[in-house]
Amino acid sequence: MIGKNVKCCIDYPRHGLRLPDYAALITKKKWPQGYTLRVRFLDGDDDQKATVARYAVQWSRYANINFTFGDDPEAELRVSFRYSGSWSTIGTDAFEVGAGEPTTNFGWLSPGLPANQARAVVLHEFGHVLGRIHEHQNPAGGIPWNKQAVYDALSGPPNNWDRATIDHNMFETYDKEQTQYTDVDRQSIMMYPIDPTWVTDPKYAVGFNDDLSATDRSFIAKQYPR
Repeated sequence: MIGKNVKCCIDYPRHGLRLPDYAALITKKKWPQGYTLRVRFLDGDDDQKATVARYAVQWSRYANINFTFGDDPEAELRVSFRYSGSWSTIGTDAFEVGAGEPTTNFGWLSPGLPANQARAVVLHEFGHVLGRIHEHQNPAGGIPWNKQAVYDALSGPPNNWDRATIDHNMFETYDKEQTQYTDVDRQSIMMYPIDPTWVTDPKYAVGFNDDLSATDRSFIAKQYPR
């Protein structure tokens, strides 16, 4: 069972408020083909920075997008490790964040974190960077949630979410007319772990995905073709 031990990525928190329309125009939030995204680290130690750089570039094996890591003050992406939780803006929403503020945060990327968990959180957040949404909020939908069990699990540590945050990040799905999507991919790096108690049909339970799935690779390649 996964239960209360699940650490969930929250939508980008602006001034402590959730954004009800966040990423609704996901199709319009993609970067130009062949774009090179500059990544600036606002804080963190050398190991944390190296871990982000090592795993983030795996997306570039399939997407026609590149990353450069350094201290460019004009960088589109600004990474921090100092805030609670892990989160990121989605695609070009990064331009809406004030200069000097993080667009992506890795609060869980601490010393001693197993390599597969480090890879998972970096790939997941950089999936958001490229415009990906959480897979369980895919417009294809169909997950039969046991909502009370989800409320019980995510309202406590390590997430400590209120009910509105849980509703927004777990149960809301995106508009079919404003997104590009496939059938729900249970193996996607963008899929949260789903404990068997969180659903009314256990066949919808999902374990911990720590790498890009075959669909992740093919889908991002179509979104950013070479």
